[in-house]
Amino acid sequence: MSKHKRKHQAVPPALQAWIQARGRHHLSHAHVQMARELGMNPKRMGSIDNHDQEPWKAPLPQFIEDLYLKRFGRERPEVVMTVEQRAQALEEKKRQKREKKKAAREAAASASPRSESAPARETPYGGSAHRY
Repeated sequence: MSKHKRKHQAVPPALQAWIQARGRHHLSHAHVQMARELGMNPKRMGSIDNHDQEPWKAPLPQFIEDLYLKRFGRERPEVVMTVEQRAQALEEKKRQKREKKKAAREAAASASPRSESAPARETPYGGSAHRY
């Protein structure tokens, strides 16, 4: 076993379903991205992909391409990202968001430190604004 272990990036379950559909239905990365952009459900691909039993149906990759062309007016996406790249991009975006929140919290904490001995504010009705 090596000294340096590579941290394994887990793919979210929603994207994992697309990875399984890609393998099960022999789709390319472009076809998976087109199907995702069309809003298809990866678990329902089997009902669309039974062109062997129903000869009037187009094969799944061709069906996805036809729908994509009809909806978006182009044959393929401009930039093709694999599902794994998409998961990595989402993880990076989350990490940046967490860092930004943490920096904002630290800036707010250092800008206005709260004093324990600050007097209680008075309300217009008399009494303290501080609750239990």
